[in-house]
Amino acid sequence: MTPKAAQLLGLAMRARKIVSGEGLVITAVRNGQARLVLLASDASDNTAKKVKDKCSYYGVSCVTTGDRHSLGHAIGKDGRVTVAVTDGKLAESIQRLLT
Repeated sequence: MTPKAAQLLGLAMRARKIVSGEGLVITAVRNGQARLVLLASDASDNTAKKVKDKCSYYGVSCVTTGDRHSLGHAIGKDGRVTVAVTDGKLAESIQRLLT
């Protein structure tokens, strides 16, 4: 994960435009709230498949980035495997920096 993307992710967290944790992220994807899902590269195969399948079905972008520690550090929480950005503009900016 690039430093700029991590900064934007931290900004989104402070603006309360982030949902973290597998269950909450999947719920946000189902409800149409998630605009971008970030998945840690060291997530378990089962979790990765579940999140990617759900994102694919509901048409939400899913980006695999960094490990759980860098993802958690960016939002100020320990070891998050999945994070969903719920704001459209922030999601676009973060995705542009990661691809």
